[in-house]
Amino acid sequence: MELHNLRPAKGATKSDRRLGRGQGTGTGGTAGRGHKGAKSRSGYSRKRAFEGGQMPLQMRLPKRGFKNINRVEYVGINVARLQDLSEKYNLSEISETTLAAAGIVKKNDKVKVLGNGELSAKLTVSTSAISKSAKEKIEGAGGSVNIG
Repeated sequence: MELHNLRPAKGATKSDRRLGRGQGTGTGGTAGRGHKGAKSRSGYSRKRAFEGGQMPLQMRLPKRGFKNINRVEYVGINVARLQDLSEKYNLSEISETTLAAAGIVKKNDKVKVLGNGELSAKLTVSTSAISKSAKEKIEGAGGSVNIG
């Protein structure tokens, strides 16, 4: 077998129907589209989700809720995670840029420090927001918090 005599298996390929090429083909004249009407015209396409005139599903279902355009999304980081980071990278200052450099958050994410876990390291934490319990734990361990 060589490249010049490669062929698909017998019956694997089928030639396209040649529409509108005379009465002898069986698809001459109207080319299988029937007589007149929008569906017989060129350029016809049915509306997406059209149900034959019945009220479409997306219009039968009720509308619910809304999307608040002023919502601020925070990525939550627990105090226990800060403890692990300070031990792993030997850090005393943790900010959103150091978290992004470590691959924990994305560059433009806003971070909120949450109070789950224990903290023994003395840390200076700079963040967008912080919970009351997290602030108490960081300051209890001798650290400080900058919000902004």
